[in-house]
Amino acid sequence: MKVLLIGGGGREHTLADAISRSLLLTHLYCAPGNGGIAQVATCVEIDPEDIPAILRFVDETAIDLTVVGPERPLIMGLADRLRAEGKLVYGPSAAAARLEGSKAFTDELLAKYDLTAKAFEVFDNPEDAGSYVRERGAPIVVKADGDAFGKGVKVCTDVEEALDFVDAVMVRKEFGAAGERVVIEDCLVGEECTIKVFTDGDVVVPMVPSQDHKRIGENDTGLNTGGMGCYSPVPSVDEATERDIVDNIIIPTVRAMREEGTPYTGTLYGGCILTDEGPELIEYNCRFGDPETQVVIPRLDSDLLQVLVATAEEKLDGVELDWSGRAAACVVVASGGYPGSYEKGKRISGLDEADAMDDVKVFHAGTAIENGEYYTAGGRVLGVTALGDDYDEAFDRAYAAIDKIQFDGMYFRRDIGWRARTSTG
Repeated sequence: MKVLLIGGGGREHTLADAISRSLLLTHLYCAPGNGGIAQVATCVEIDPEDIPAILRFVDETAIDLTVVGPERPLIMGLADRLRAEGKLVYGPSAAAARLEGSKAFTDELLAKYDLTAKAFEVFDNPEDAGSYVRERGAPIVVKADGDAFGKGVKVCTDVEEALDFVDAVMVRKEFGAAGERVVIEDCLVGEECTIKVFTDGDVVVPMVPSQDHKRIGENDTGLNTGGMGCYSPVPSVDEATERDIVDNIIIPTVRAMREEGTPYTGTLYGGCILTDEGPELIEYNCRFGDPETQVVIPRLDSDLLQVLVATAEEKLDGVELDWSGRAAACVVVASGGYPGSYEKGKRISGLDEADAMDDVKVFHAGTAIENGEYYTAGGRVLGVTALGDDYDEAFDRAYAAIDKIQFDGMYFRRDIGWRARTSTG
């Protein structure tokens, strides 16, 4: 099969690495890819949001399957356009991708089908939103309704902070059109986890749980990021808890989407919180997470491409996945200043030495290659993933690999996985 993978981050490098080992594959392309992806795929200079250019490439190159990594092309309708031309694609329609593209749509769907107990309200003007915040008090969660590249959500510890964020979203328009409406939710308390599934719109096949660290600083302090590290499995998510989330939240959501006439196919990412009353959904994403993919897919012993094809062809019935029982740890290496302003173009050394270690894989998130040398090209630069027989072995291996890597201003947290490592003594 000829496969086109859309995207150019750490998630896509992880997917490309797994797809490249499939017996079904004849050639892998990636648009636009990155320095690491170029090791296993032919990178093509096409913007992931340039839908006409993607359609032309798929047609001219006779691509058999297009796998869409980022959310924006899906929300924009890339999967719809490909399917309309009779092409096989992995990823949901624009209507189904509203589960990520509209926080209001998701909350209202969950409420309609009695899949959530949390209180929420949707507002299209800042005055009403502010009145509701004052009425409910804090802590409280304020979300820009639309896709804000993962930055339009804030857990506010006091009323003034919440009012300021409402103003930032709806008046100052810091997130553009994503802030035309806001969703205000009660703040849920508990440990977070992620459960992702493959689904063909009917059958749901769960992946292994993972847990990431969003804050930039150690001890989970500072600004939220796209994720500074991750691990799998998750000590607090036993088999019963996982089944509870899958059976009582995710599967009913897939059924609800089908009932609404917008069946969901592809990867459905459920970000959950384990409250004292039971698991609750925080958010849905319409794609593989980043950096969660960097610890989930390395634990998959089955052929990933076969699963992607079965999902896209709506033939998941009977598919069973084989997962490694080992622990996976990923530590993100970022540019100095991230998630704020940062410089690009810093030469990276030590990648070959780190990658050569047993049970270690360095996934490129924001890199470029020039004359055989790698340079930083993003805020999150690398995801260093390691496998181990337990959490300590996996994390020790990941940090040992990071110690071989150098570039000017590199930053990473040294406490990733503290919950899991503490639980193992």
